[in-house]
Amino acid sequence: MSTMNISLPDSLKSFVDEQVSQRGYSTSSEYVRELIRKDQNRLQLLNLLLAGTASSPVAPADVSYFEGLRDRVRKATKAAAKG
Repeated sequence: MSTMNISLPDSLKSFVDEQVSQRGYSTSSEYVRELIRKDQNRLQLLNLLLAGTASSPVAPADVSYFEGLRDRVRKATKAAAKG
């Protein structure tokens, strides 16, 4: 694992220290790693949404589409619970 040193103003350092103690992180590094992972996930979701808006629609997203989607999720959830 690589090391990176960052400089924070006192107010931000205090905020990080509070988050570490209040939210159960072991270290400030653990808290910052979690923030970076969440930002990576947010960017990935943004890219997927942008790719989706640039693609051609395959089927209308109407009531029946969402009912079918819910049915597929329910079946997958039941199958995962059995396995």
